[in-house]
Amino acid sequence: MPTSRKNDRNFITVECLLAFDKDEDKEKVLNLMRKFSSMVRFAYKRLLEGVEKKELKKMLSQKYGINTRYSDDAIFLAQQTLDSCIERGQNPKKLVFGSRELFEKLKKKHLTGKRREKLRQEWEERRYGFLYSRGDKSKEGNLNLRLVNLNNQWHLRINLGNGEYVWAKVVRSAKREKDRWIDLVWDLTQAERTGNWFAYTVRLRLKNGKIYAQISREENLPEITITKKNGVIGIDINAYPFHLALAWTSRDGNLEKYERISLNGLLDGNTDKREYLSWQIAHQVVEIAKREGKAIVVENLEKIPKGRRGDGMPKIRKKLQKWVYKGLLEKIEVVCKRNGVQLIKVNPAYTSVIGKLKYAPIYRIDKDVASAYVIARRGLGFKERLPKNYRKLLEDKEFLSYSVARVEDKIAKLKKEIEEEKNEYKRNKLKSRLRRLKRELKLLLKFLLDSGKSEPATQQAVNRWRKPMRGRAKSLQKSWRVLSVALAFSCLESFRDFSPLKRVILLGDWVGAAKRKGLVPLPGQGTAAQNMCSFIHFG
Repeated sequence: MPTSRKNDRNFITVECLLAFDKDEDKEKVLNLMRKFSSMVRFAYKRLLEGVEKKELKKMLSQKYGINTRYSDDAIFLAQQTLDSCIERGQNPKKLVFGSRELFEKLKKKHLTGKRREKLRQEWEERRYGFLYSRGDKSKEGNLNLRLVNLNNQWHLRINLGNGEYVWAKVVRSAKREKDRWIDLVWDLTQAERTGNWFAYTVRLRLKNGKIYAQISREENLPEITITKKNGVIGIDINAYPFHLALAWTSRDGNLEKYERISLNGLLDGNTDKREYLSWQIAHQVVEIAKREGKAIVVENLEKIPKGRRGDGMPKIRKKLQKWVYKGLLEKIEVVCKRNGVQLIKVNPAYTSVIGKLKYAPIYRIDKDVASAYVIARRGLGFKERLPKNYRKLLEDKEFLSYSVARVEDKIAKLKKEIEEEKNEYKRNKLKSRLRRLKRELKLLLKFLLDSGKSEPATQQAVNRWRKPMRGRAKSLQKSWRVLSVALAFSCLESFRDFSPLKRVILLGDWVGAAKRKGLVPLPGQGTAAQNMCSFIHFG
């Protein structure tokens, strides 16, 4: 069941179908919904122009002849939409009410007949078919859209905004024993009996010609009883393969065990099915945390890259478009709050890089579990330092030069493949890989050149005192990035098998790891790396 978050509060939402005794009553409500949606669009444009809300409220009431409470709600929705648009980094002037995706599809000529008509109906229902009224405890829960029990049948009393009311039957049965509808009906019944009302917000939606009411109210949450004092479970969500990686971590930061939960079911079916499965998975994760008595740690991600058209990877892009990373994490957060389980959000920077380079080789785990382990340790407050032999590698000009030579060799081969490839989409995929390789080469070369520069000892001491902590953290992140690229091209046979790095971490033997990969000739045997070293030192 959907739950929204507002100002760190939880709101439970239940959906009901509305049934009207007369067609004319339904038509009156549809006209009100069209008028209200127009008010929201009008308010949105005026907010963009800088009109004050107090003045805008008067403009709406005069223009549409509707009560001021509806005007307030229209301005509230418009402001919420504007804030959301800015938060996502989108241009608010280019917003399309009713879904830009549907609008762009309608602009194309390839759809005709019933398919186009169905698409047009869906877009119009989203654009013109909604009504919203915020709850008010002092107005028996809601003034404009109020739930009333008439002869043991719940009705929604709809204020048309001009002093006239329309009544609609609420059609909703309890679908399961713990259905939230049962709790809502009980609380409404108690409120009618005692006069102790609670606020509930109602949103009307038009879908497939029918009007649905979504009723939301604030949820009373228990205290947090399961905290990180007994350790945590780090969670990492991965697209390939599509699964959750869970890492049990003790309070002192040691890995205890791990598990994977498949998410393939979220790639099939319609939106409702995926939503239901997401809630099921969220409950499964929280039940594990309750059983183990551990808090949950997740990444605090704002945006997930989902590819772009023409990148040559349509299958992966299609999967990523259905990737519900943020939605799933939000559901886990909600279920945690309902069950008194502490949820900790951490900075996602370089968790996967650190996991695969530092912990995957030592514990013989895959990079996804290793990433979940880093997330868990970060939630416990541990800082990840570079292993001693990794620090030595960053000072080894021969190792860095050899890695540069390997990347350049890969770039040369890729350019040849692009020239020979005739398929446009496959060529785009190769070009995307080439751009990534060039960025990695630039990173290595810059680091190699910067590491060749030296400062007087006195200046180093001054810089050590003057350099801010944030600069130090940024330098550490760059070191992990450089290592990730250099080790991948010099020591690894596969981007999923990091076991060869164990001898590098423990013994510092990167040459042995490179021999195992079969990369010859090695530095010291007349390779391009020697020429690169000469360039760095004398060029």
